[in-house]
Amino acid sequence: MNTPEERRHISTDEDGMIRLQKLLAQSGVASRRKCEELMLDGLVEVNGEVVTRLGTKVDPATAVIRVDGERLPPITAHVYLVLNKPRGVVSTMSDPEGRRCLGDLVADRPERLFHVGRLDTDTTGLILLTNDGDFAHRMAHPSFEVEKTYVAEVEGEVYPSTLKQLKAGVVLDDGPVAVTRIKVVEAGRGNAQGRTIVQLVIHEGRNRIVRRMLDHVGHPVRRLTRTKFGPVDLGRLPSGQMRELTTKELGVLLDSVKL
Repeated sequence: MNTPEERRHISTDEDGMIRLQKLLAQSGVASRRKCEELMLDGLVEVNGEVVTRLGTKVDPATAVIRVDGERLPPITAHVYLVLNKPRGVVSTMSDPEGRRCLGDLVADRPERLFHVGRLDTDTTGLILLTNDGDFAHRMAHPSFEVEKTYVAEVEGEVYPSTLKQLKAGVVLDDGPVAVTRIKVVEAGRGNAQGRTIVQLVIHEGRNRIVRRMLDHVGHPVRRLTRTKFGPVDLGRLPSGQMRELTTKELGVLLDSVKL
């Protein structure tokens, strides 16, 4: 599929409508002919209804469209970005103390951006930015429980019994917390003895929750990186750089927060 940036330039008629197969083709789903075949095969839904009539017009800004079950995000002026936050950057758009913050990294963007949740200053990795306030609010709200994946370098050797303990849940000062999944990625050897690298998946978004949880079981964190947020993978994005979410990533996130 085309990127959200490319899709923002899709043209509509004077009523703001567009033929469905034309929208699908211009969104990069497939050729116009193939998109017509997808419709005729009953693989295209609009607002929960299968649409097989060629020439059906839709409002690309509001229609909830699915192709073979996969969400096609609406055409919107909003932007949705993923940033690889460097260590030492404060997760705010401005900082009264003059510390380096997210706002400094996106100073050349024309939009007024919001950050989705936070990473503490010493934590690196994936953070989402958008000018869609409703999306930002929902993505950060605990009721939607979007999975977050972290890679942590911790002190000491992490035994299977500790992994089981974290899966079962531990009780911190502000309540219980459990990981969804956790595994040892690398156990220390040679000069790296005395440390372990673990990958863990949680739904929680409380302040410094990963660091506090691992410290609670006797493994203080030396380094911490968030590598995934829902379907969005940091991949090889360089530190301090950003990219737009793909159409597929955005579609999954919109579904996950019921937008």
